[in-house]
Amino acid sequence: MIRYYEQEGLFVPQARSAAGYRQYGETDLHALRFIRSARDLGFSLKQIGELTSLWRDRARASAEVKRLALAHIESLEAKAALLSGMAATLRELARRCHGDDRPECPILEGLEGQALAGACHSDT
Repeated sequence: MIRYYEQEGLFVPQARSAAGYRQYGETDLHALRFIRSARDLGFSLKQIGELTSLWRDRARASAEVKRLALAHIESLEAKAALLSGMAATLRELARRCHGDDRPECPILEGLEGQALAGACHSDT
């Protein structure tokens, strides 16, 4: 991942030893932990780049950091609502399915209905 972070401009390539190994100091490890924390919270690479720049800029305005965080929260909440709706739909389809030897399957019928609905909407 470190090479990827370097390619994306999130992390500055470090010096290498005579044997070609990268050498990282405490500051480098701190930066990598920061990037990992942002990734764990679901920030995009672009957002992590912005956060990293703000983190390194000791003269930054915290308002910009808060703006990024609030926008990310809004995005996460929208995704959570979408996932919740998907789970509810699947839960209802599974509830209607007998799960036995019969060929009728409300789950497959529901997926087919969704596919047909999607095809109808794409024609408009």
